Amino acid sequence: MRIETARLVLRPLIPEDEDNLAAVLSDAETMRWYPRPFTQEQVREWIERQMSRYASGSGLLGIVEKQTGKLIGDCGVVWQDVGTGMEPEIGYHVHRGWWNRGFATEAAKAAIDYAFGELGVDHVISIIRPENLQSRRVAEKNGLTVDRMVFWHDFDHCIYQRRKK
Repeated sequence: MRIETARLVLRPLIPEDEDNLAAVLSDAETMRWYPRPFTQEQVREWIERQMSRYASGSGLLGIVEKQTGKLIGDCGVVWQDVGTGMEPEIGYHVHRGWWNRGFATEAAKAAIDYAFGELGVDHVISIIRPENLQSRRVAEKNGLTVDRMVFWHDFDHCIYQRRKK
């Protein structure tokens, strides 16, 4: 799985990405809407979890900015159950040093196109805390709209959804 956009490469995460991904997932501001930032061990487990998903065509991929070659986050399709069965979620994390440049929107759009094209799904969702306005804007820019609210992992979440056209 490798996806290219104008400014990004989304490629499988590898163990050697641990330190660069820790800069994203261990950053308190970047992970503000998670229960807590990840420890180094949790980042290692996160990468291993994604790697185990790749055989099925799903999993979060590393986001690499083409201009710098730097890993700035992760994005992709993961299967989640938010109370109605397994659904394809578009998930993304971008380090705050690269916020407000459209990278999350660009990566998420590529993941949506991949989900509809390669995975053949009829819809995608994004699970977003109501207070996370930046992530909500990313979803909305990519045509997702609020479908429902759920209490999931101890917090209220908006379930954004987009159906394949």
